[in-house]
Amino acid sequence: MDLSELIELVNKSLDEYMDIVYPHKIFKSMKYTVMLPGKRLRPIMCLESSRLFGGSIDDTLPTACAVEMLHAQTLIHDDLPCMDNDDYRRGKLTNHKVFGEAMAVLAGDALLTFAPQLILKKSKQLGAEKLVKIMEEYFQAAGAYGVIAGQVVDIESEKVYSAYQAFDAEEEFTDEDAEVLHYIHLHKTSDLFKLALRSGAIIGGADEKGLMAIAEFGEKMGIAFQIADDILDEISTFEEMGKTLGKDKASGKLTYVTMYGLDKAKEDLFKLIEDSRNILKENDLHSDIFNAILDKIEKSAK
Repeated sequence: MDLSELIELVNKSLDEYMDIVYPHKIFKSMKYTVMLPGKRLRPIMCLESSRLFGGSIDDTLPTACAVEMLHAQTLIHDDLPCMDNDDYRRGKLTNHKVFGEAMAVLAGDALLTFAPQLILKKSKQLGAEKLVKIMEEYFQAAGAYGVIAGQVVDIESEKVYSAYQAFDAEEEFTDEDAEVLHYIHLHKTSDLFKLALRSGAIIGGADEKGLMAIAEFGEKMGIAFQIADDILDEISTFEEMGKTLGKDKASGKLTYVTMYGLDKAKEDLFKLIEDSRNILKENDLHSDIFNAILDKIEKSAK
């Protein structure tokens, strides 16, 4: 299957997994953000990782869709007024603008638990050992050691760098600042990439060497994806991105472009893409899908 076919399959499966039942509003709110048009990178990565290690699409689809639901949860909460305060996501109104702040918070909370329930209910054929490993991966990525940690540090860094702007201070970034930025990218973005890839690899039966290789690939690609997003925040348009642009810079948020400049950001992005391709080659992981994703990330920032 190519990328477009995989996207169609994921969309169909997400729709089938998410029935609108009583109380209807919470399920409508959950499904609204999950079904917003998107690239479906994370579920596709999960499916492809599973294939590379010998897994089947049918066995992997519930986990792949669960990862997308977790991603949607992070978007709902990230867009809230108390977080990044965004009105648009993928060209549509954000969840709290449609359903209200209270329902958006609850929808995010519900998706956080709905996703692992889906895996457990629809993947009993995988056996207890694989399911426990997938749950460990899921809760590590979803919790205080994963995307939440990244969001916390992102919020705290915004306070620090908006203070620079308030006093018209010249920003002189330190090694410590670079470590903070790397931590944010690692946990806000790479952790969900690694969750998708490692979960798929577990379903496929990968050994520890395979899991380490696919995790290293996910980390590199995840950081590349985030740098590309930071670049696009500077050079793209609302029509292309489907969200408000320039907010990171205006709010004093720490990004790769604000720290290193646009040229250096592009240079490092292309190096990460090259490193990602090399990891695949060195581990005999032959994937047209992964190379197509890397191509898209690379071209988006040119």
